[in-house]
Amino acid sequence: MSIFVDSKTRLLVQGITGRDGSFHTTEMIRYGTNVVGGVTPGKGGMSFKGPDDQKIPIYNTVEEAVADTGANTSVIYVPPAFAAGAMEEAVDSGVALVVAITEGVPVQAMTKIHAFAQDRGVRILGPNCPGVISPGKAKVGIIPEQIVMPGPIGVISRSGTLTYEAVINLTKEGIGQTTCVGIGGDPLIGTSFIDCLTQFKGDEETEAIVMIGEIGGTDEQDAAEWISDNLDIPVVGFIAGQTAPPGRQMGHAGAIISGSSGTAEEKMRCFEKNGVRVAARPIDIVELVREALD
Repeated sequence: MSIFVDSKTRLLVQGITGRDGSFHTTEMIRYGTNVVGGVTPGKGGMSFKGPDDQKIPIYNTVEEAVADTGANTSVIYVPPAFAAGAMEEAVDSGVALVVAITEGVPVQAMTKIHAFAQDRGVRILGPNCPGVISPGKAKVGIIPEQIVMPGPIGVISRSGTLTYEAVINLTKEGIGQTTCVGIGGDPLIGTSFIDCLTQFKGDEETEAIVMIGEIGGTDEQDAAEWISDNLDIPVVGFIAGQTAPPGRQMGHAGAIISGSSGTAEEKMRCFEKNGVRVAARPIDIVELVREALD
């Protein structure tokens, strides 16, 4: 099994004619994702040329595209100034999942979008995330398909690059993944660690989980307490930013320490207290996962 995306995913690409959208659309199609349409206002009626001369229809609006193609998922490669509007349009169209790759979306705009999505029962992944990939089934976003392989490990991460590092190290050791999810590093994101953990709990093929957090906020502590109370399968955790000084932003907008609760030390202590195996370095994740599986 897998979570969020699989062979039944019918994907719509918002911003399909842009530089990033066109490149990653081609990569997603090559991986086997069922891309059923694209949206670029003003280019409706045209088509996107995919691999092997495959023609993907382009629409002016998401509503029109969903009605015509039956899309159930949308991925957004739209500049920050227009990304919130693109997400709102996707949520309003009736798709079940919206994956927002765009970085730099204003937080104030996201508060409205998330409230709107919750009212409609639509899941938003991101923004500022690498997306999600279920090896051998579907890829939505920018996670490199070369680094994954099917297997029993679920991966959740706030950091895109650390997602890649953890996954490729697992794959090199022959340890595959059920689904790899990048939830995004912004202060306000649509899908949390706990949301992903809940989904993995219901996935009978996931035998262990890797959870990669970073400094700032208390999401990791909340997840660790949820794990202790609700999850039977083992979890391996890593916290990025262990040497970051207080008040310094480290990479992501959400990775700012304010008080003791946001430090790496506090998060790692909370992991250990709640039974999460803690990796001191990314490379240590592999051995801890191996021990968890044994």
